[in-house]
Amino acid sequence: MRVALFTTCLVDALFPDAGQATVQVLEHLGQPVEFPLEQTCCGQMHANSGYFEVALVRRYVEVFSSYDAVVVPSGSCAASIHHQHPMIARAAGEHWLAKRAEAIATKTFELSQFLVDVMGTDDVGAYFPHRVTYHPTCHSIRMLGVRDRPLRLLRKVRGIDLVELPRWDQCCGFGGTFSIKNPDVSAAMLADKMEAVIMTGAEVLCAGDRSCLMHIGGGLDRIRAGIRTLHLAEILASTEPGYGTNQLPTDTAETTR
Repeated sequence: MRVALFTTCLVDALFPDAGQATVQVLEHLGQPVEFPLEQTCCGQMHANSGYFEVALVRRYVEVFSSYDAVVVPSGSCAASIHHQHPMIARAAGEHWLAKRAEAIATKTFELSQFLVDVMGTDDVGAYFPHRVTYHPTCHSIRMLGVRDRPLRLLRKVRGIDLVELPRWDQCCGFGGTFSIKNPDVSAAMLADKMEAVIMTGAEVLCAGDRSCLMHIGGGLDRIRAGIRTLHLAEILASTEPGYGTNQLPTDTAETTR
């Protein structure tokens, strides 16, 4: 199967470890991954602000149409490809493009979806001896429907102490442009989320979207909570007791806050 990585803007620009870990997990399972250099933004933030950039939809279709599957380390961007791309193409009157966008959306998968549904595994051989709590991001559960796939993967990680996040279904307040347009509401939602994370006593907060982790991690860092943030892929890439130093992987976010 010919598989491509759509790394997303945020991962590419600020958190490359999440993209590298995604490739590492897939290759560890025997699945080669290609990285088309022509890829660019999915256009989600533009669309959320009312700017329907049909050129970005065309670019995604052109770059990834030849692949059997596209893996995205972001439920948010994957949801945009599934739900916004066809809508944007139809709004531009390009119904042929909408059909192609719908077709490629069916073979575009968030990482946990690809591992569980396509590769048929929930055990990637990971080892991560730390206390972890998982935040299911809004777009991943409400738009994309990943449901319990990330948790199934985390439960099979050896050595992990996985604790449930109180009020796990509540938004962290990021929401892309929502946090910019509604900063006070966003800050209040963030405070509630940080309280829930701290209550778990976790060393690490995990999620499938680096955008939400950036938001929550920034807040936790400002109050010196001592809780790290890691993308799901980064935990799944910790493959055995001899992997690295078995310390918490360096969190790229620390260098960007």
